[in-house]
Amino acid sequence: MLSPGVTRVDLPRGAWVEHQPDWIDPAAADDLLAVLRRELVWEQRAVVLFGRSILQPRLIAWAGEIGYRYSGQTLEPRPFTEAVAALRTRVNDRTGVPFNHVLLNRYRTGDDSIGLHADDEPELGEDPVVATLSFGISRRLVLVPRRKSDGPRRAFDLGHGALFVMGGTCQRHFRHGIPREPAVRAERISLTFRHIIRAP
Repeated sequence: MLSPGVTRVDLPRGAWVEHQPDWIDPAAADDLLAVLRRELVWEQRAVVLFGRSILQPRLIAWAGEIGYRYSGQTLEPRPFTEAVAALRTRVNDRTGVPFNHVLLNRYRTGDDSIGLHADDEPELGEDPVVATLSFGISRRLVLVPRRKSDGPRRAFDLGHGALFVMGGTCQRHFRHGIPREPAVRAERISLTFRHIIRAP
């Protein structure tokens, strides 16, 4: 049975998502956003796309017991800060998944984005559950099926304190991303929790 305020969408081929817009109440979310800005080491890294090295259009930070590799980047193990560790415990309890890594993305304005991708690295195992916690301005997450026969693309507005969980075969059959929204002039920070089963 779903918790109050949770919307579950069952998708083709055994994929599903759950969206809980107000998982963290606004006052607590305000405090956490301020802490995340202050407590973490933020950096802008280059990734390789189509053979070219480009700067990611956002800032990142991370924490994890095991290293994580994506888009040609390897993030070495890094301790959890106090606030991020507390959030991980809450997300683990809510989802029942023992997440051991978090990647944080800081979208400074709507000019920052992340392209369509799937969290399907071998280190995550088959059909991983991925949870995203959002703070700051609402941004649109798009979910696009790999096969046109699996229906239309979908969009979810991820606002301040929202929890979004992707499960089942979602990473196998769908891609997701945060597109540019040039009219947005405020900041969003997201924490994406993963369970890494082995070092890259």
